[in-house]
Amino acid sequence: MIKKIISGGQTGADRAALDTAIKFNINHGGWIPEGRKTEDGPLSQRYRMDEMPTDSYPKRTKQNIIDSHGTIIISRGTLTGGSLLTQQLASKLKKPCCHIDLFELDEFGAAIVINSLIADYDIEIINVAGPRAGKDPFIYNSVKTVLETVIYMMILETEPDDLKFNDFLLMERKTPKHIKTLDQAVAFFADNMHLRTKSCIANSDGRDIASLYFAMADFIKVKSGLDAGNTELLNSCAGNLGCDSIDVDDAAMVILKEFKAFLEKNYVLRIAE
Repeated sequence: MIKKIISGGQTGADRAALDTAIKFNINHGGWIPEGRKTEDGPLSQRYRMDEMPTDSYPKRTKQNIIDSHGTIIISRGTLTGGSLLTQQLASKLKKPCCHIDLFELDEFGAAIVINSLIADYDIEIINVAGPRAGKDPFIYNSVKTVLETVIYMMILETEPDDLKFNDFLLMERKTPKHIKTLDQAVAFFADNMHLRTKSCIANSDGRDIASLYFAMADFIKVKSGLDAGNTELLNSCAGNLGCDSIDVDDAAMVILKEFKAFLEKNYVLRIAE
């Protein structure tokens, strides 16, 4: 089971790995060149990275391989540049390494391969590498999809019984005409969700957010109107993260996290024996 995701903090594949970890409350980190140097300027402080005493990309690449239990490199086509160096260094250091070529595998197939690598080598800290956005502008979304699928596969294998919502999932009472803000979305779910579900959410560990998300994401998207193009709510969720834009799946996670925080603060919920 993955306990930490690390990368070099670069745009593209590296950044997708860190954002996925943050989304699912998985520990993240890794080494980054001095000055938090990346293709699009110094990396935001929201990422908990360690700075190298040098601005050398190869040295940070080597250190991330050393500090992880295994490395995955996700790209389209033959490896070049820093991605190729990552593969070569992992081989030299005799560390598990897997190259996923998305010209040969789709995202689901890639997730199966990675899940097997994690199981075979008992990987808890995984290093993720691949091209920067300047070389492949679509790699960010691809890597994010692959890693989210890996996490989903792990949840299916390890999901605690008390986080399975099949028997009592969200007994909705009404559907709002329109929710425009994150606060309105949280208030709606607080007013209209089954007490037992709210109790489960409030009392769950923050590390179980992935289980909650995969059980509830579709419901949240439908009931809040995110799946129908609710741009006001989408923008409100983006503002919560301090970014200019956000996709529907990530917005659903923002709502879930804020809803869980609201329940923990405002409710003392217990399931009757």
